Amino acid sequence: MAIIRVTPTRVEVRCGWFDGRPRSIMLADSEVPVTLIEGVREESAAYPVLQGPRTVFEVRTPDARLRLAFEHRGRRWLLEGMEAAEELPRAA
Repeated sequence: MAIIRVTPTRVEVRCGWFDGRPRSIMLADSEVPVTLIEGVREESAAYPVLQGPRTVFEVRTPDARLRLAFEHRGRRWLLEGMEAAEELPRAA
């Protein structure tokens, strides 16, 4: 199945010092580790003027797959999509 778009929600994300990639996410008063970064899309060439440039990360946590967007101009993280763990394929 695919990631389902949700209403963009502001989240707190801890990042690596050197690469700026997400390491953990604060969701519902608990810190969830990022186990894998599946994709990165940088939208720095073409973007809406009011929104500004942003970088979108598709990450995997122990319980779900999430789409996170970092808005560079506002310096904020948004949760834009998710896929629950029961829908994720499991390794044999």
